[in-house]
Amino acid sequence: MLSLQALLVSTGTVALAEIGDKTQLLALLLAARFRKPWPIALGILAATLINHAISAWLGAGLSRWLSPEWLRWGVVASFLAVAVWTLKPDKLDEKDAALPAFGAFTATCLAFFLAEIGDKTQVATVLLATRYEPLWQIVAGTTLGMLLANVPVVWLGHRFADRLPLRLAHAVAALVFLALAIWVGWNGV
Repeated sequence: MLSLQALLVSTGTVALAEIGDKTQLLALLLAARFRKPWPIALGILAATLINHAISAWLGAGLSRWLSPEWLRWGVVASFLAVAVWTLKPDKLDEKDAALPAFGAFTATCLAFFLAEIGDKTQVATVLLATRYEPLWQIVAGTTLGMLLANVPVVWLGHRFADRLPLRLAHAVAALVFLALAIWVGWNGV
């Protein structure tokens, strides 16, 4: 029987972490500018697949290069850091708001790929890949989580984003990362 634990944990973790994140604000900005939800959604999908595949590969490499004890406590510390980071909502800077003048798909791909570099969901993808296998489930799960959080914003715009209980979502996401840190600390990587 196929275990989908990695897929489910990755999906839930990223979907919660994305609520109120700068990429969600970016999705709203792209939707307002281009008013073409399909190319924007496909751009989010393409950028996330590429970014998170690279991140998962890096995480898997780290799990082979570091001793289990170093990896264990490094992952615990990183999950704790991401838990705290999740409590601080992101905002778009002026430079983030200046979108490329390409079509909706290309602009979304570029903007989302760049926005994800060093973002908490990219860090989470690296960390999840050090803990779970197979990697395709991590990439599929984190990508699905990204889509679950951002695609509704593309279609429903500001009315949807304004009604989200962001403080609660950030607190739940932080608790998920805290639980992952405790789990890894207790059980190892």
